[in-house]
Amino acid sequence: MPWKKISLRTRIYLMITSLVLVTVAGGLVMVWYTYRIEQLTTTLIGRHFLAFEAASNLAFDLATQKGFVSYYFIDGNEAWLEDLARHRRTFQDQMEKARFLANTKEERLIMADIESLYIRYVSSMDRVIDYYKSGKRDLGRHLHETLRPLFFKILDLCSELKSFQKKGIERARTKAYREAARLRFLAAGAVLLVIVLGALLLFLLIHHILEPVRRLASETTGREGLSPMDEVSALSHGVHGLKEQYDRTAMELERSRAQLLHTEKLALVARLGAGTAHSIRNPLTSVKMRLFSLSRSLDLNAEQQEDFDVISQEIGHIDNIVQNFLEFARPPKLKLQPVSLSDIVDQAALLMGHRVEACHAQLVIIRQESLPVIHADPEQVKEALVNILNNACEAVEPGGRIEIKEQLEIDQGGRAVAVIRISDTGPGIPDEIKDKIFEPFFTTKEKGSGLGLSIVARIIEQHGGTIEAESGDGKGACFVIKLPAWKTQGA
Repeated sequence: MPWKKISLRTRIYLMITSLVLVTVAGGLVMVWYTYRIEQLTTTLIGRHFLAFEAASNLAFDLATQKGFVSYYFIDGNEAWLEDLARHRRTFQDQMEKARFLANTKEERLIMADIESLYIRYVSSMDRVIDYYKSGKRDLGRHLHETLRPLFFKILDLCSELKSFQKKGIERARTKAYREAARLRFLAAGAVLLVIVLGALLLFLLIHHILEPVRRLASETTGREGLSPMDEVSALSHGVHGLKEQYDRTAMELERSRAQLLHTEKLALVARLGAGTAHSIRNPLTSVKMRLFSLSRSLDLNAEQQEDFDVISQEIGHIDNIVQNFLEFARPPKLKLQPVSLSDIVDQAALLMGHRVEACHAQLVIIRQESLPVIHADPEQVKEALVNILNNACEAVEPGGRIEIKEQLEIDQGGRAVAVIRISDTGPGIPDEIKDKIFEPFFTTKEKGSGLGLSIVARIIEQHGGTIEAESGDGKGACFVIKLPAWKTQGA
């Protein structure tokens, strides 16, 4: 029989029956799983066995070391000392293993005692060997005899450690069996409880859901004695109108949620920017003051003076970046002045020169003639270009090419437009994220903030221009910046 022809009541009966059967089956599986857990827990006891084995190996390696020393005293063969060094390393490895496997405070204390006593023992034994090598056998024999109590003390500690591991094995086994039995008891109780709850749920469904649904359907249609299929149909028509209203409300809520999320992000950036500015500006101010003092006291040649000027400019640039990050939610007012875009491009290329060399790429500027002088904020436009060039440096492979192409075009309204195209030979921007790269906080970098390109887009838009990404996956990235080329008077 098709599922749609089964009455609502029958469907619920079938669902409840299935629920009970599945729950019972799950309880049985859980009981089986307890036995599996018991087996796995038993394997965990192997940790204690490993610790017991490590303690036994400590005693064995210690005794072996003593034997090699005795053999050396007998025949003076240097090979015994090589074997002694090897077993000392083995003893150290076993101590590390035993220390890692120590579970209790007492075991860790024993390991600490073994380690401290062993260090004393090895140090004294090395002195005994040195006495024998230098011919002072009486001194070596006397010192060797005084080491016997220390040797047996270490052996006793190893035996004590083994005793702890034996007790730990018994405790772990007893606890595993106890927990497995408790879990089986709880699983059996859970199965009985689910059966009882299933019966109660079925009773509640009949008297508190099915009958009210029938009455609601009758009141909705105005008909009495509805068949089970009529109940579902009447409720379906009644809910359809609510669904349409819900969809409209959900769309409005989604838009409100997106706007609220964006507002929260901006507020977060503002708070983060304030903390960043407070933490960075103080040392920057100190650096600028020191540079000013140095500039008045140092006698620099032309090349050093140029480096000094670049450092000063870059510190000022860092200060501007901190200010932009702080005022991301409140865009700073533009400081417009007559400036040539070509000069800004040259400054950005100069600043990025070392960065381009570091990524083993080639930076090329293609310019037929300089772009006209316009009203713009040179620092912000330069920051936008540097951001794009820095992304290009991160994208290109060694030997790649970064190209800046300047053009003067006429738009559809007959106005002059300065166009700057920055392209690279990197992997490009996938089509599925091309529309998202200018959104705040969107980034594909593990340590990126997602603000770089959004700040670039804001700067260009504040200047009345546009920025677009022309790229395909694997074809390299190309950012096209268009700014109104309204010439200043006299330019």
